[in-house]
Amino acid sequence: MPRQTEVDPRSGPRYLVSFEVRAEWDEPGGAHILSEGTTENVGPEGTLVHLPKKLPDVGSRVRLEVQSDDGKKLQVIAEVLRIERNPGHPLAALQLLGETDEWRGLIWEPAAPRVASPMPTESDEDEESEDDDELTN
Repeated sequence: MPRQTEVDPRSGPRYLVSFEVRAEWDEPGGAHILSEGTTENVGPEGTLVHLPKKLPDVGSRVRLEVQSDDGKKLQVIAEVLRIERNPGHPLAALQLLGETDEWRGLIWEPAAPRVASPMPTESDEDEESEDDDELTN
């Protein structure tokens, strides 16, 4: 899965990655809400999540369960900093209220882009074989 880096000067780099999430919170009227979605990006202290059915209120606390690519699950408590009520793609910006070391180790760091070494080209292979010939002569 391709990943990109988006720099956010507030808390560090955010990595564009889609992890499955499950969010739970209580509405002011007492209703308990369970919503499933995906992350849009993850940072060292929070995440932006897409919750297609219902969004929590700004300032509320959310119990968030995130499943990483390798299948590990992490449960954290987060506060809603901002919501985007786009009907086609509703989002909630969440800031962790603890567990940041676990978050960084299990979610944020593994989401970092991987830089692969470049594939050798034909000209590189030709140069290597010429160098080998010079060493053997």
